[in-house]
Amino acid sequence: MRVGIGYDVHQLTEGRPLVIGGVEIPWCKGLAGHSDADVLIHAIIDALLGAAGLGDIGRHFPDNDDAFHDISSLVLLQQVGDMLNRESFRIVNIDAVIMAQNPRMLPYIPEMINHISAVLCIDKLCINIKATTTEKLGFVGREEGIAAQAVTLIENIP
Repeated sequence: MRVGIGYDVHQLTEGRPLVIGGVEIPWCKGLAGHSDADVLIHAIIDALLGAAGLGDIGRHFPDNDDAFHDISSLVLLQQVGDMLNRESFRIVNIDAVIMAQNPRMLPYIPEMINHISAVLCIDKLCINIKATTTEKLGFVGREEGIAAQAVTLIENIP
């Protein structure tokens, strides 16, 4: 068994869609980034790569590579799932938290879980996503950005 942790943050900006967990959430701002800037998926990717000892998201999908410009982070997550399969790892579970003052994430969490489950071919019951505000403290509380953290457990399968 191996544990990984991932963390990501992106600044909120006007003129971009807000995509979290592969779900486009209606909001007046989106997240700035080279890809779709999906903080939740990026945190999960880093947690999975870390658990497997395969580096981090920037190593595999650098932000100076045009191949990843505006790419859906679900595509990157699928590639990470394929990497884990090649290395004979099975995902046991994913636990993640989205930190956003606004918009409220709760209505979108079931769809996020559906996307992640489908992309990684794992049971929805193996995925837990939570959301919290920061009680108006810090960059999240001031609505300057959104962050996410994820912990994963994987196991090596013979």
